[in-house]
Amino acid sequence: MTRPGGAGRLTDMTRSLSALLAGALLASCAVVPQVPAAPETHPGQREFARELAAEARATRPDLTEARINAILDEAKKQPGIIAAMTRPAEAKPWRDYRPIFMTEARIAQGAAFWREHAALLEPIAAEYGVPPEMIVAIIGVETSYGGNTGSWRALDALVTLAFHYPPRASYFRGELKRLLLLPDRTFPMPLGEIRGSYAGAMGLPQFMPTSYATWAVDRDGDGRIDLWNSHADIFASVANYFIDHGWQPGAPVTDRAIAAEGAVEPERDGFRPIHHLGALADAGFPIAATRDPATPATLVRLDGDAGPEFWVTYQNFFVITRYNRSPLYAMAVHQLSQAIAERYRAGAPAR
Repeated sequence: MTRPGGAGRLTDMTRSLSALLAGALLASCAVVPQVPAAPETHPGQREFARELAAEARATRPDLTEARINAILDEAKKQPGIIAAMTRPAEAKPWRDYRPIFMTEARIAQGAAFWREHAALLEPIAAEYGVPPEMIVAIIGVETSYGGNTGSWRALDALVTLAFHYPPRASYFRGELKRLLLLPDRTFPMPLGEIRGSYAGAMGLPQFMPTSYATWAVDRDGDGRIDLWNSHADIFASVANYFIDHGWQPGAPVTDRAIAAEGAVEPERDGFRPIHHLGALADAGFPIAATRDPATPATLVRLDGDAGPEFWVTYQNFFVITRYNRSPLYAMAVHQLSQAIAERYRAGAPAR
């Protein structure tokens, strides 16, 4: 049996206790600092950092696991980069790809760029044995002669693709590793300020980190390799890349072939010249030019405006595909180089 008034007194006591506890809780929140959220760890990042730190210990003892993780934590995943990887221009047919690069503006600007830098470009081209128009065309296709070297942070691009793009994660982890292993003084700006393409390519010639580490040249001798501002470094680096991949000075790049009735396309090994001109002619793909039938060559088929186009390609075409694996890219660079050389030598004013 409950005593009169007992339940009311208990309710009042409960309310008072609840208010007291709430006040204490508010007071504790006011004095206890909030712990910031830990940075998002990219999948595989910690293991990558451990592996890289161990690899770098002998030559880059400053590149500790903690420092690597700090660099990677600062990078941001960019969904736009993954979207760009799924729609490369090289997926287009030749009839749509060619007009992107073979424009009046790009030809005229290429001739003007050559004239502006001829005193530096031509001796470098002659020394390496790579035509100046080929060096100019590479820069023209890659970045419109420096007009667009890319707006993505290289770290963001490589971290995004290394840890969030499974189809090519292994390749981009290798490129990220190369970037971080390069000496701090390699670049003309701090690592976090390097900007380039959505794939992490850098400078006017769009070198990936492995290319930067392997073929880029400090031509001006200032202790850095500046592929953004030093045209000496830029021209020598492109030429060095070509020569080291087997460019043959003075040799042809490609010839148009007309398929004979009943012609049979030969097997290909990528774009390596595994056949000979004589064999291709016997298969129904002769060329108009007079060349040694024993010249190594292969056949490339492109989808042109009027239907299939057949091109006999040589070692120098294969070398261009080492810069970009697409035959569309190689053909665009070659044809642009021809148009630039014709405009330059004609002395036509830039428009």
